[in-house]
Amino acid sequence: MPQLPTFADVRAAADRLAGTAHRTPVLRSRRIDEEVGAQVVFKCENLQRMGAFKFRGAFNALSRFDERQRDAGVVTFSSGNHAQAIALSARELGMPATIVMPTDAPASKVAATKGYGGQVVTYDRYTEDREAIGRRMATERGMTLVPPYDHPDIIAGQGTAALELFEEVGTLDALFVPLGGGGLLAGTALSTRQLAPDCRLYGVEPAAGDDGQQSLRSGHVVRIDPPRTIADGAATPSLGEHNFAIIQRDVDDVLTATDDELVEAMRRFAATMKLVVEPTGCLGLAAALARRDDVAGQRVGVIVSGGNVDLDRYATLLADGPSPT
Repeated sequence: MPQLPTFADVRAAADRLAGTAHRTPVLRSRRIDEEVGAQVVFKCENLQRMGAFKFRGAFNALSRFDERQRDAGVVTFSSGNHAQAIALSARELGMPATIVMPTDAPASKVAATKGYGGQVVTYDRYTEDREAIGRRMATERGMTLVPPYDHPDIIAGQGTAALELFEEVGTLDALFVPLGGGGLLAGTALSTRQLAPDCRLYGVEPAAGDDGQQSLRSGHVVRIDPPRTIADGAATPSLGEHNFAIIQRDVDDVLTATDDELVEAMRRFAATMKLVVEPTGCLGLAAALARRDDVAGQRVGVIVSGGNVDLDRYATLLADGPSPT
C-alpha cells in the first residue's frame, strides 16, 4: 500500500497555494437548476491560472522541491493541462521543465506549454509509453519526475478546489467530479470525507474510457487501451496507484458520459452561463443532467475542471457535435 496523502496535506497545500493560485468562483444558474431539478453549484476551475485545476497540484508539488531538485528541474508527461501547469509552476519557481506530450495533443495546449517556458518532447500515445519516456529522461538528465496524478503532493493540491467549495457553500448532498487518472477525484475525496462526510461523491469519466468504473467495481486497477474521446484530459488508460486506493475507500461510484452528452453540456455552459469549458470539464454537468431523478430537490456540486480548448475545435463541436472516432 503506498503512503497516502491526508486531509492535513490538503490544508498544507492550501497554505502553499495562498496568494498564488486563484480562489476560483462558485457560480449558479437558475436555468440549470430547473433542468436538473436541484440546487447546483459550480466550482469553476476553468477560471484557474492556466485554465484548469491542474495548477493546484503542480505548484504544490514543485514548491516542495529542495535546492538540488530545483536546479536540475522537473520532467512530466501530459496530454495538456498538467503540461501547462508544470511549465507555469516551474517558471514561477525558477526551474527548468521538460514535458512529454502526445503528438495529437490540442495545439492550444502545446502552444501554451511552450509559452510558459516548458520544453516539449512529443510521442505517439497509441504506440509509445509516456511513463517510460519520462522515467528515462529523468534518469538521463537528473530531473525529478512529477506524474500528472499518481503522486501524493499532486493529489493534495487538487483537493484544495473542493476545500474552497465546501468553505464557501457548506455541505452538499452530491458532488460530481471529472475523472481521468484520478488526481482531482482522490484529492476531492480527502476534502469531502472531512468536511461533508455524508455527501455522495461521484467520479465521472468518458464512456469510451471507463477504466475507473471497471476498477472500482472489480476491486483492482484495470488498464485499458488509450481511449478515443473528445475528453482528451480524461483519456487515460488507468488510475494511479495512490489515486485508486483513495477512490476505492472514499468514492461512492464512478459514472460515465458519452461524447454527445459532453457536447450538450458544453452548449449549456456556453449558452446559459457564458462559460467556455473544455469537454473534460463538462463531465460533471453531463452526469448531473443524466441523474436528474437521483438528485431532485437536493444540493449538488459540480467541479468544472478546465476550459482549455482550441477555439476552432470548440466552435465545430458546438455547431456540429463530436466527430466520429
